[in-house]
Amino acid sequence: MTTLTFEDFKLGHFGTFGPRHVTREDILAYAREYDPQPMHLDEAAAAKSMLKGLSGSGWHLSSLMMRMMFDGFIGRTASMGSPGVNEMRWLSPLRPGDDLMLDIEVEEARVSSSRPDTGIVTFKGVVKNAAGVTLAEMVSPIIVRRRADAAAE
Repeated sequence: MTTLTFEDFKLGHFGTFGPRHVTREDILAYAREYDPQPMHLDEAAAAKSMLKGLSGSGWHLSSLMMRMMFDGFIGRTASMGSPGVNEMRWLSPLRPGDDLMLDIEVEEARVSSSRPDTGIVTFKGVVKNAAGVTLAEMVSPIIVRRRADAAAE
């Protein structure tokens, strides 16, 4: 498998990853462990909430996005980590039975001024369900090692 380096990330659309199926039990298990709010655990309470039904936690959706990114490309990238997330927006509820697709755009790619053997690649991820409804958007940079020949220039 080829390791992706900074030079492999050009501005624009990078890829589409998925599908990732989400079950009711996935939503309940995540909520029980990490976000036990009623709209994520209880059908009756969820129906009365502003979400109008059982929905996954935004943090669950964020975790799914990260897993899809890892499986799609980060797992084979010379990633050195991330300084954080610039933006995370939850736009529509994650529902039991959703099949998720993740589109990744490279918004910025620049060589680090303090560490020229690395670059910073900023990604925008947009996750949608099978109906095409956008559930969340995330903008996040990662630090990526440069190819040795490019870093020496």
